[in-house]
Amino acid sequence: MKVWNWEGFFSYFVNGYLLTGALVTLALAAATLAIGFVLGMVLVLFRLSGNPILSGYARFHVWLFRGTPLLVQLIIIYTGLPQLGLARFSVIESALIGLALNEAAYLSEILRGGILSVHQGQRDAAYSLGLNRSKTFLLIVMPQALRVSIPALGNSVNGLLKTTSIASVISMEELLRRGQILMQQRFEVLEVFTCIAILYLCMTTLWEMVQRRIEAHFAKGYAAKAPEDDSPELARDAR
Repeated sequence: MKVWNWEGFFSYFVNGYLLTGALVTLALAAATLAIGFVLGMVLVLFRLSGNPILSGYARFHVWLFRGTPLLVQLIIIYTGLPQLGLARFSVIESALIGLALNEAAYLSEILRGGILSVHQGQRDAAYSLGLNRSKTFLLIVMPQALRVSIPALGNSVNGLLKTTSIASVISMEELLRRGQILMQQRFEVLEVFTCIAILYLCMTTLWEMVQRRIEAHFAKGYAAKAPEDDSPELARDAR
């Protein structure tokens, strides 16, 4: 019994049907990230607004979408809402809505942590220079908050690239779903899923390289510079 088909395995790396699924995965992740980031910012503003209604909604959203499985959320959006007569979304719409709402809950907490890490003295200094609250937030607080949040945001993107595979449950033809279809046609389970795993690994590795460049760029000017042993300051201290 033939266990492994090397020819079939290598052929999947140039299979147009499967590679198109990888592009769909990237597009789905990018769209989810964009929408989720905007929604996450809205949730942060609601949470920090001081308005009990807006703050309560933000807390509820985070509690709900972080506390329930994404798989269940997608099934409810795609099949549950039509049964209740509330809304009927296509596969793509359901995947985007479910992934974006879920991602927004996590991104909002990352962004909130970054904003709270900015010392109150930064705001007070901005107010003393005549900046209002909105300008202080956009020009002083957010740049520092984003710099602090970049590692966590980057990890979230890495996770999102893999999380998109859950959309295959509602027949979203991304990388995993197309791999499942190929597997059913050719009965080469191990070869197909090994190829899929490598493609996911390639995407996350490329993003890791981009993330490192971004972190290095925003870290400029913040790294502590160690004093040289023969500096005048150390020489005076040694006397």
